[in-house]
Amino acid sequence: MIAAKSPRKLSREARRVQLIEATIAVLAIKGYARVTMSDVAQQAGLSHGLVNFHFQSKELLLSETLTYLSEEYVQNWRQALAEAKQTPAAQLEALIRADFRPELCTPQRLAAWCAFWGEAQSRPLYQEKCGSNNAEYVERIESLCAALLDGRGDPARVARAIRVTTEGLWMDLVTQTEPYSLHEALQTALACAAAFFPQHFNKGD
Repeated sequence: MIAAKSPRKLSREARRVQLIEATIAVLAIKGYARVTMSDVAQQAGLSHGLVNFHFQSKELLLSETLTYLSEEYVQNWRQALAEAKQTPAAQLEALIRADFRPELCTPQRLAAWCAFWGEAQSRPLYQEKCGSNNAEYVERIESLCAALLDGRGDPARVARAIRVTTEGLWMDLVTQTEPYSLHEALQTALACAAAFFPQHFNKGD
């Protein structure tokens, strides 16, 4: 790992964000179980003592990192909905596209998410930090699918198919041996939506 140069004076919140971003980078390299406070300090270009000052334990650091990622994800899709046309098809497409924004889908962030998902011991932490956010997202996507189906199918199943397609693509972008682009991942997710709602989604680029 290459330590980043660190400004000498940052606000407490800015320093906290710096350390969380360093933790995301370390998670991407080493995985959940092997992260250490020393690794994070080295990645941030700071002393171990300063990391301890802001986060008194590895568990707290990982917990706050997951909260940070979760809040970032929620803000991303809420903003996408706010900026999209207020029709069910446009809102659903906005949700799908939001999951593949380059700012959100960096290799480090995707790998960090996969690290949290992949460790059995982190599941209670994940549910605690992300459960309510997940429930809000699921409710929103199911309501959009229900509006588009108009009584012709099961919106929960359709919404689940779209959600797990996105999650699978995120995982694939991290683990694949022959990379494909973020654009291709987005088009794959849109193709899934087109399979259920061909009148609203084009299957091509």
